[in-house]
Amino acid sequence: MSKRVTKRLNRGAILSKPKTKNTVKDSNNINNIEIPSNSRKSPKRIGRGPGSGNGTTAGRGQKGQKARASSIRPGFEGGQMRLYLRMPKRGFKNIFKEKFQPVNLLIISKLGLSGDISPEILEEKGIISNKNNKIKILGSGDIKSSIKITADAVSTSALEKIKNAGGDVIIRGIKP
Repeated sequence: MSKRVTKRLNRGAILSKPKTKNTVKDSNNINNIEIPSNSRKSPKRIGRGPGSGNGTTAGRGQKGQKARASSIRPGFEGGQMRLYLRMPKRGFKNIFKEKFQPVNLLIISKLGLSGDISPEILEEKGIISNKNNKIKILGSGDIKSSIKITADAVSTSALEKIKNAGGDVIIRGIKP
């Protein structure tokens, strides 16, 4: 009769492949590389009695707040004023602020644009970075030719100058 030997399996033994020679069959294929037998270290079993070497205080030391089971909230410094409260705070950031891409009449006149000017044309010429973002026409500079420009907003001075030149402004999103 043969003796049947039962082996106690720990987590490391289950995860690792059976112990074989540390040879590489084909180094070009990562699936054929065998994992060395001692490459997977079994996890530390904390708080499993004195025989484990990590019993009693389970690596937490003796007494004190950090030795207890209760958790400490992030940023808590033992009653001391927290770091993010000690740091100076300045200014205000409006989360509802609308960001516009400014387009001056000076640039339009320098490039010699006339007729219908759409956001696609402005993007193509490199005046704006994205046609889908909001565009505002500003009144810096003069315009001589009549233009029909499409934008999201326009300053009063720019609107006046465009109207005087015989042009028109179409506001995107608002149907006439």
